[in-house]
Amino acid sequence: MSYINVVIVEDHSMIREGLKQLLELEPDIRVIAGYSDGKAIVDNYMEIKPDVVLMDVNMPVLNGLEALAQIREQDPSAKVIMLTIHQDREYLLKALELGASGYILKDADSRVLIDSVRNVHNGQTYIQPCMANELVNEYKRIKSGNNEPHNSLTPREIEVLKLLSKGMLNKEISMELFISEKTVKNHISNIFRKLDVQDRTQAAVYAIKHRIVE
Repeated sequence: MSYINVVIVEDHSMIREGLKQLLELEPDIRVIAGYSDGKAIVDNYMEIKPDVVLMDVNMPVLNGLEALAQIREQDPSAKVIMLTIHQDREYLLKALELGASGYILKDADSRVLIDSVRNVHNGQTYIQPCMANELVNEYKRIKSGNNEPHNSLTPREIEVLKLLSKGMLNKEISMELFISEKTVKNHISNIFRKLDVQDRTQAAVYAIKHRIVE
């Protein structure tokens, strides 16, 4: 039998082992290696040359997107599926721009994971259906010429930006939206990056200027 040789790159060992056990329930899939950071797969990729790499986006040392770019430099035909918690079109578009062959969410059904590995191995691009809608939305946005930076913000980031612009602190925002302060910090970091601003004041000015808040 011909196997699909898979490498899993995921910094959480329990998740990595769980993915391995799940994939190896399939008779045609074999996990040949597992790594906890992007640098490890970049350093070892050409030696093991897997059929498919299943890789997390957020990892220490070298994140998944950076590792994807370096793997594709070594082997332009490399087949890499990004595994992520980010239901955000910016991450999806960046992954596809860098050459990812697949993009699935960590909370996806096991069937989605297995189908993605098989489809990508067969030369197809696999995007989880709920994320495919983000591509349609992006196409509509570009076609309409609506390219303002804030249009890349997620609905939750818009909520955080509105509260931030009212002068609310992270703790107050977390209580208002029933999310952790760490999550608030992550949203604010994404807002700053997407709007190309340096601090809360600049973000608030942007929000007022573009009538995100009155």
